[in-house]
Amino acid sequence: MRIRTVLNDLLPEAFGVCDSHDHLFFRSELLPGQELDDEQAALAEVIAWADVGGQAIVQWTPHRLNRRADLLPGISKRTGVALVAATGLHRREHYPEGFVDKVQDQLAEIFVRELTVGIGDTQVRAGIIKLAGGFHVLDAHAELVLRAAAEAHHATNAPIAVHHELGSAADAVLDLLVDELDVHPAAVILGHLNRFPDHRAHLDLAKRGSWLAFDGPSRANSATDPRLMDCLAALVDAGYGGQLLLGGDTTTARARAVTGEGPGMPYLLTHLRPRITQYFGADVAEAVFRTNPARAFATDWRG
Repeated sequence: MRIRTVLNDLLPEAFGVCDSHDHLFFRSELLPGQELDDEQAALAEVIAWADVGGQAIVQWTPHRLNRRADLLPGISKRTGVALVAATGLHRREHYPEGFVDKVQDQLAEIFVRELTVGIGDTQVRAGIIKLAGGFHVLDAHAELVLRAAAEAHHATNAPIAVHHELGSAADAVLDLLVDELDVHPAAVILGHLNRFPDHRAHLDLAKRGSWLAFDGPSRANSATDPRLMDCLAALVDAGYGGQLLLGGDTTTARARAVTGEGPGMPYLLTHLRPRITQYFGADVAEAVFRTNPARAFATDWRG
């Protein structure tokens, strides 16, 4: 079992304290003027993460959204922080008109190539497949990408990480990926679940065996942010602490800690880890930030 980083494949025990969902580089037509495209700002944020004890970051930026794969190895070498890159495809509206239609028959091939050969003209290989579900139900685009992701997973064993729009439709994703397309539930990471703070729904998902990923506070300070600890408590109390992941999901320049207004990546360790330790104990904090990511992002690679 190895975790595929932008430099090499690591043994899980070498991965370390992990931000399980974040972005160093990201550009979308939905976020004009807030692009993450500054190498020095990205480097500064990773240094700030390392300075508070962070050792790994999983970047969920997928295909054609400005991953800057050419810059990731240099940042990893300069900081000592392990970086995981993503292939996959986001929601249709993140892409220029006509792009998805042009590549829809090639998606699985694109994903496999980026996982096993390299992203673009680099030799940087992706370590996860990132995709997006729909809002409460799976639309045609979500189903198309889920099917391509399952095909690429079966060819490579790569983990699949899912953006859930406002935290919804995670059950529909598992219905398709796991029940129909035969992806093992432990290969699926369900993201943004804090944005749909229904404890019963989270428990139902946990029972199905997938990883449950929650984000740190958003720039919008939405009503779900203060409920993060309640969401985690319901799962920890039910015995699912071994399936929890936490990430910052920094998607705009404004949200960076060093060059923006925060909270940024370091907040996970300076503020959230102490609270998790206080409420649930040091073992749960260690699981959320170290042992769970080491298991969630490791696989027996093919190809």
